[in-house]
Amino acid sequence: MPVPVPVPVLVPVPRPPPLPDRWAGVRFFGPMIREILEYPDPRLREVAKPVAAVTPEIQALVDDMAETMYAAPGCGLAANQIGENHRIFVVDCAEEDEPSDLKVFINPEIIERDGEIVWQEGCLSFPGVQEDIDRAAKVKVRAQDKNGKWFELEADGLLAVAIQHEYDHLQGVLMIDHMGPLKKRLTHRKMVKRADEQASP
Repeated sequence: MPVPVPVPVLVPVPRPPPLPDRWAGVRFFGPMIREILEYPDPRLREVAKPVAAVTPEIQALVDDMAETMYAAPGCGLAANQIGENHRIFVVDCAEEDEPSDLKVFINPEIIERDGEIVWQEGCLSFPGVQEDIDRAAKVKVRAQDKNGKWFELEADGLLAVAIQHEYDHLQGVLMIDHMGPLKKRLTHRKMVKRADEQASP
């Protein structure tokens, strides 16, 4: 006589309770690589708005910005370059053979500028474009870090240039605005042609 095989019983599993409101919008996974806006996208001309509070959402945005900057790769990125209208930028000017030196600037303000320097700059929003730009040789900046703590930093060389470049982005000022008339026209045409080609099916 065959032995009866027990039929498995499916027990319904209750759903977990919804997350409290304080966790609304918070992501529980790692940073994302975002799309970098390219000139002449009009969003690059928007003046970024101050960050009222350094929330988990803002910290997640900072992580996204760092991940996007490293993947590009670049040494600086402002929030409005990825379509987020916040006064935030990140920079990392470490050499390839040096450990990472990520610096986060929330609500930055350049409070001192000194000297002059000419530096050949590029920009993730202007792929393939490089131009000599006049900058201050040294700057002093006041900002909040990723945890919302205020700090002041004095910088020179590449770090000073990167800070000024990204600070410009938050003002809606772009690298092309520092070029002479001829170079500005040529760069504008090149970038508009690139945008048209990318928009074509």
